[in-house]
Amino acid sequence: MSQQQAPAAPSGAQSPMEVATQLWSNFENGVHSGFMKMTPEKWIRLVVIVGAYALIRPYLMKLGAKLQAREHEKEVDLAGLDPKSQDAIRALRGGKKIEIPGVDSDSEGEEEPKPADWGKKARLRQRKFIRGKVEEEERRRREEDEETDEELEEILNAIQVAPHLKQ
Repeated sequence: MSQQQAPAAPSGAQSPMEVATQLWSNFENGVHSGFMKMTPEKWIRLVVIVGAYALIRPYLMKLGAKLQAREHEKEVDLAGLDPKSQDAIRALRGGKKIEIPGVDSDSEGEEEPKPADWGKKARLRQRKFIRGKVEEEERRRREEDEETDEELEEILNAIQVAPHLKQ
């Protein structure tokens, strides 16, 4: 009987551990050599760029917010609505009336949304979920009320059983 040897792995194949060690080694060498080759001029340039970004960024964010608000006001003006009214907000969203979750309406819930109505399925799911939670909370409160009623009856029965304690 001769012993069979497992086929040798191809010379280019490496284990995942070897690959990971090689990647880490390459990363360390690249970072180390990158910092070691930096001249003082490059360090100063890097510090100036990062510092300028840190100082200018808040102002750029404020400028962006102002431009966005101005664009929003233009859209509201084009729609001919008061910028602060809820109707303006709804009109910009698509003109649909927004239903409050948990409030019943005649046409809600049973209709199947079309694929073009993005988000409608999620809203319907959310409404059903909220209704379920509200009903569960009401059921829990009713059970608590029944328990407290039973406890009160027990206390009253105990008082009636022991009339000598009335004095």
